[in-house]
Amino acid sequence: MEYGRRSTMQPHGDPYGNARSNLPVPSTVKKSSHGHGRMSLAGPAMRAPYPIPPGTNPRQSLMRSQNVNPLLQSASKPQNYGRTPMRSNNRRGSMWQGGSQGSAPPSSQTYAKDTRPLRDKSFQAKMRQDIGTFLMSTGFEVAPQMLQNITGKDFRAVFQHLIEWLDPLWPFKTEQRFEEQFMQALRAMRYPYLGQIDVKWLPTPAAMHSWPSLLGALHWLVELCRAREHYMNSGHPTLQDPALIPDEFDDISHHLALAFDHHTRAYVDFLQGQDVFPEQEKILEERYARKDARVLADLEQLRERLAEIQAEWEQLKKSAPPFEELKKDNGSLRRDKLKFEEILRRFEERKQKWMRLVQDEKTELEYNLASLQKMHAEEQRLADIVKVQNLSPEEVLRMNTEHESLSRELESLKHKIAETSQVVVRLEVSLTRKVSDAEEALDQYTSLLSTLGLFPPLPPPLEDVDLTIDLHSAAANPQGLLSGADIRKVVKPTLSRITEMKRTAHAEVESERIRVDDELDQLTLECETIEEEVLEVMNKTNALNDQADELREAAQQEALVSNAEASRLERDLAAARTAAMANGVGVKSRLQALQIAYREQVEKVNRLKEDTVRAVIKNSSDIVAFKDEVSKQLQYLREFAEAN
Repeated sequence: MEYGRRSTMQPHGDPYGNARSNLPVPSTVKKSSHGHGRMSLAGPAMRAPYPIPPGTNPRQSLMRSQNVNPLLQSASKPQNYGRTPMRSNNRRGSMWQGGSQGSAPPSSQTYAKDTRPLRDKSFQAKMRQDIGTFLMSTGFEVAPQMLQNITGKDFRAVFQHLIEWLDPLWPFKTEQRFEEQFMQALRAMRYPYLGQIDVKWLPTPAAMHSWPSLLGALHWLVELCRAREHYMNSGHPTLQDPALIPDEFDDISHHLALAFDHHTRAYVDFLQGQDVFPEQEKILEERYARKDARVLADLEQLRERLAEIQAEWEQLKKSAPPFEELKKDNGSLRRDKLKFEEILRRFEERKQKWMRLVQDEKTELEYNLASLQKMHAEEQRLADIVKVQNLSPEEVLRMNTEHESLSRELESLKHKIAETSQVVVRLEVSLTRKVSDAEEALDQYTSLLSTLGLFPPLPPPLEDVDLTIDLHSAAANPQGLLSGADIRKVVKPTLSRITEMKRTAHAEVESERIRVDDELDQLTLECETIEEEVLEVMNKTNALNDQADELREAAQQEALVSNAEASRLERDLAAARTAAMANGVGVKSRLQALQIAYREQVEKVNRLKEDTVRAVIKNSSDIVAFKDEVSKQLQYLREFAEAN
């Protein structure tokens, strides 16, 4: 029986597929059936990520193995390995990985080349200014000329201040050489130009050959500190700070922050010996309840609105339908509408008629006045001419006659010009409509080409054909109204050919569909046949199981009878022995006979047991073989169905 502590906290899988955490987790209700030894905390083998398996050990160690080699990390363990801290004052973890892990880089590690102009005086002045400004903003007292001629002690103080600003728990040791701690810290901070720094420069950092590189390292750390400060003050969800989470959120980082805070609080109580965590669960539930408060309020309002609508709907269903009355009102209103429209149409026609008559009268009046003025002028001119010329009355009459005939011809020509102008206007309107209809037809044609995918280039063998057509309504020549391929010689034959190709492809697809439907029907029929065979085999299996049960029951009954018979014979044998002891040697023969009968009964019982066991084993093996065969057939059927 397991006496380890049980907990409701379950370890969850890493959502980012990283290696498993080395934090100890409480044991779960499920116990492993094997592996009672302590697991290595160096990390699992390189497999796909999976949740941490529970073990029989109720707690695991916080201490990481100090061996760098991943194959030997479980072999060498420090003195305090496996102990659980009893205090609950958790501190934020440091980026320091231990002395042996950061002492020397691998031999195959390479560093990038520093492309910054570290030898440039102006660039150095800018870096010194940035470093000084940042140090003063963080409360570090720095002299104005300290960074121009820095000492080893000042350089160490500035470097340690920047590292501690990045990681307040970084373990600077006074008994250890600064050169070793310097390289460890830069390597832990992932300084990309570590290969260009020599630890021999640290005693005299202000030297001309060493100061540019060391100043560049300090400036890089200052930029890293600013980036960290900007990130810590940005309020980004990945900070996982519960105080920055809004009341309503959907970001996965916010959910992970709440989960991490809950696990942290619960883990503190777990280390203090508690198995249940009602306070932490209550806090988490209240936080999610506050998140869902507005949604629940909206849901309640919607439910109230739904109740009102349902009540209104029930009231409408109970009341008489107003459709018939509305239908009658609608009919009367429609009739009144038709009457009013007819009256308005008549009055509008009458109005237009009177307006046309008035306009015609005005036009005729103006024309008559103009004609009258022209006639008065012509009469005056002719009178003047007559006064000047000595014409006879016959000549005057002839001239008047010619003038009248010419006037009539002029009027007829003016009338023809007016009719011609009207015909031209009508033709222009008709031409505009025809052009608009032609443009709409070309737009429909172009949209159909785009829909059917017939824009150039066309599929082979029509890749050289261009079916696009453009309309130039302002062309003077009728032959230039349409630009593009010839409609009768190119477009129509090409479209007919494409139609025939599409019709042929459709026929082929239809044939293929019919063939696939036939194959599917055949497969369906085969599946039904196999299902019937499986049902038949299952029925046979059930019958065999029933027979096996009957044989088992019969064997058990025979065994019970044989046991009863053996017990009776044992009692008879005991009685015979008692009688033999009482009667003497005279009953020895009877005792031997009873012993022989007893041995026969025992042999019979053993033989029946062996037959029963063999029969049960044979039936079980037949059933297992049958199940395997059925499984193979079903697997083959599934693979065949998936392949087709």
